[in-house]
Amino acid sequence: MTAPAVIVGASTSGLATALALAERGRPVRILERAAPPPDGPAGKAAGLWHRPTVPQSAHSHILTSLGVRTLRERAPRLLDRALEEGARLLDLLAAAPAAARRREAGDEQLVALAARRPYLDLLLHRAVRALPNVTVSHGTAVRGLLLDAARGGVTGVVTGGGERLPASFVVDATGRRAESRSWLAAAGLTVEEGLRSPNRLRAFTRYYRLNSADGTLPGPLNRGNAAGGIWDHYAVVVHPADNGVFAISIGVPTADPATDALREPAAFTAVARLSPHVGAWSDERVATPLTPVRTMTVPPNVLRGAPRADGRPVTGLFPVGDAACVVDPLYGRGMSLSLAHAFGTADLLDAGPATGTGRSEAAARLVETLLRPWYDHSAQDSLDRDRLWRARAGGSTPPVPVPAVPGRPTTAEVAAAAATDATVWRGLTRMLMSLSTPAEVFDDAGFRARVRAAAAVPAGPRPPSREELVHAVATGEGA
Repeated sequence: MTAPAVIVGASTSGLATALALAERGRPVRILERAAPPPDGPAGKAAGLWHRPTVPQSAHSHILTSLGVRTLRERAPRLLDRALEEGARLLDLLAAAPAAARRREAGDEQLVALAARRPYLDLLLHRAVRALPNVTVSHGTAVRGLLLDAARGGVTGVVTGGGERLPASFVVDATGRRAESRSWLAAAGLTVEEGLRSPNRLRAFTRYYRLNSADGTLPGPLNRGNAAGGIWDHYAVVVHPADNGVFAISIGVPTADPATDALREPAAFTAVARLSPHVGAWSDERVATPLTPVRTMTVPPNVLRGAPRADGRPVTGLFPVGDAACVVDPLYGRGMSLSLAHAFGTADLLDAGPATGTGRSEAAARLVETLLRPWYDHSAQDSLDRDRLWRARAGGSTPPVPVPAVPGRPTTAEVAAAAATDATVWRGLTRMLMSLSTPAEVFDDAGFRARVRAAAAVPAGPRPPSREELVHAVATGEGA
């Protein structure tokens, strides 16, 4: 009997990989440390699902255009179910400048899916659990790997209870912990580090439910898939979700004592009410809070890719999602990249019998083409934002951003041009939604010329100054 594919971790990337493999007839066994999700309607069950092993699940998420395209092409029944149970598609052209609102070829891709992370994971879990060739073992931890001493490849796992489970291959879907690295190290292998870049971002998130029965939004989504902005010393973003639920998230630098009190509802609400495009969403007449204010220090940007140890690929082991790459969450790309990477990894794992390091090399190429551009963008963007925010907090002159590629316009320059130029708006939107890489958009000579030639536009609504923000945090007075 053929050994099953063993997937460690039942979150977005692990479940998507399992779905793709099982629908092709492969036997799959999923090992998950946590308890199963609750039963009942998805909208209600998602709010009851306690997930201590996935702390970021409690913060705001949205599926960008890449994620929607992936579901349309690879899991259309799952997308249909999500919409039937309360998710909604957001048409990004609603936030386009007047010059860009005439639809063009490709605009059908410019949509986002408003849904909570646990809501989508729950629907994925139910879809996978319903397949006959899938076994899901909850309350099961993995403590190590089975290795082929002669070939140095992974042939299975060892559970926390000591059970030895053979596998045709092992998928590490343990998220940003990437636990397979510690398992390899415990086996005496020296694991290559990959790339790492600091983020220095702290996030405060609170969920709300709209009071209106018809789901009418309190204000326009000026960012297409969100409302709010990323300004010169902080960020506030509203992400609509499923079933009348939405999240407000505030981002500030780490090690900034003046903003520590954002974990208190009064301070959080005061800053939300002061922020352009966000204030109406926090009005108690419009929405009811569902959660306390949740706090998370955002992890660094990481690119691990396909595992290598002692100078050679580790065969039979394939990290997916955050176990392979972690990117800055301010642009909401993580869940969409995880889905695309999971389905892409399943393709190469199902491409026939493994020959030597062929699958590992294919997995490494997938990381370079799909994930590396977004790691590079996040690393640069996180660095530029951190320097700017800390300068503003310290009252010093902000440094001039240095583009990652000579001659490449900054995101701020492109955003200003996008306000009047339809071509620039589409290029920027496709990049923000992960449909086109920064290089594909920003390094095009014609695109750069349009950015330089775009007419200046009046500044938008003014966000609070650093002094006004600190006062609002300290006093809880924001309106």
